[in-house]
Amino acid sequence: MGSESHDSVHIFLFPFLAHGHMIPVSDMAKLFASHGVRVTIVTTPLNATRFTQSTQSRKSSSGLIQIKAIELPSEEAGLPKGCENMDTLPPSSDLGNSLFQATRLLQPQLEELLEEFKPTCLVADMLFPWATEAAAKFGIPRLVFHGTCFFSLCAIEIMKLHEPFKNVSSEFESFVIPYLPGEIEMTSSQVPAVTKTIVSSDLNQLMKDAIESVLKSYGVIVNSFYELEPVYADYYRNKLGRKAWHIGPVSLCNREIEEKSNRGKEATVDEHECLKWLDSKKQDSVVYVCFGSVANFNSTQLKEIAMALEAAGQDFIWVVRRGKDEGIEVDQDEWLPEGFEERMEGKGLIIRGWAPQVLILDHPSIGGFVTHCGWNSTMEGISAGLPMVTWPVSAEQFYNEKLVTKVLKIGVSVGTQKWIRIFGDSVKKETIVKAVSEIMVGEEAEMRRSKARELGKQARRSVEEGGSSYQDLNKLIQELKSQQLG
Repeated sequence: MGSESHDSVHIFLFPFLAHGHMIPVSDMAKLFASHGVRVTIVTTPLNATRFTQSTQSRKSSSGLIQIKAIELPSEEAGLPKGCENMDTLPPSSDLGNSLFQATRLLQPQLEELLEEFKPTCLVADMLFPWATEAAAKFGIPRLVFHGTCFFSLCAIEIMKLHEPFKNVSSEFESFVIPYLPGEIEMTSSQVPAVTKTIVSSDLNQLMKDAIESVLKSYGVIVNSFYELEPVYADYYRNKLGRKAWHIGPVSLCNREIEEKSNRGKEATVDEHECLKWLDSKKQDSVVYVCFGSVANFNSTQLKEIAMALEAAGQDFIWVVRRGKDEGIEVDQDEWLPEGFEERMEGKGLIIRGWAPQVLILDHPSIGGFVTHCGWNSTMEGISAGLPMVTWPVSAEQFYNEKLVTKVLKIGVSVGTQKWIRIFGDSVKKETIVKAVSEIMVGEEAEMRRSKARELGKQARRSVEEGGSSYQDLNKLIQELKSQQLG
């Protein structure tokens, strides 16, 4: 990957304080730098350390990336001292609202940096709607980073505009998303709460402000590639009239083992031991199970997953955020069947905590992925060419599921019906076994795998020189350069 030097272009990246938002921004920094663009990541001191580790692993672009730390007024906003990340908050607490409030207090510090450095552009997370106003004070264009796909961006806007969930008699009655290509069906229970609710709250106001700030911003950066969802990329730009550039999959900028290992938090498993374990397995024989950094299942659901993995008979890697019920640590004996780890020795690997996900997904032994459909994970699964079991929980994950299962046809739904902030539906062992079997064994599984592999190849081609995402990123850089000169 390489290009002419664009070092006169200086991009400010301003990610929200959660790993699911920071990881793609870290990749984006390396991506811009690989095109010769200077990049400054603006974040808080504790998060700055992780960005330093993840962005400096590629020596060729590290000189173009710098990190500026700004202080989060944690205690002023009612947060515990040293709390700088959404993923560190107890799942049952109301501290999430406090963190959102605290991030609003970052505006003066961001404006000081904007005034000092006068960057060409500010790429700010959608959860910082005030960033548009902050950039405008200095005549700097603000780009929005949503962290999801064109399909979901279209669905979100249509839902807000037309409210089809109001036309059904129960929350489990299905409806077709109007005007969205593909005859996509959903139920009211799967629609994000913030879309449906008319009750005023800080979070609802934030989301309303975020949508309005997109309309006032210069445009949108999307972590996707054109060949994956051409109908929805065109719909978003042409029908909804949004200026947008696809530059993904951003995770593919990580080529070396060290780069793949350094994404996100420090892994709780030795990557070399993990790779050695995978090397001992046959191609496409291992199912990888991970629900991201936020979804938190109770001990009853974890036990169902454990029993299902044993019954399915497939080799597996299962990443578990230590089981918590209402924020309380649960002893492992309460969420694992008796003798489970002994019986699964050699057949299953449990990773408690953080896993080097891209490193694992890219291994030839991995044959399928059980995912919560967060867009980072979904995009990483697609890039690795894997069929998926979809298990959405919250955010825009039910929309992402529809893309995977109904449009791309590379996934099988586990059947969750209810959008919920922390704990997902209770899914029984038999249902999980059936879904896992459908992506791992048989003729239909092979058809899904074949489609997924082709998408994986297209993903890789898109970020190579001349590919659709490579070209769109260059177009964005050239346009920003022209704005700067103009």
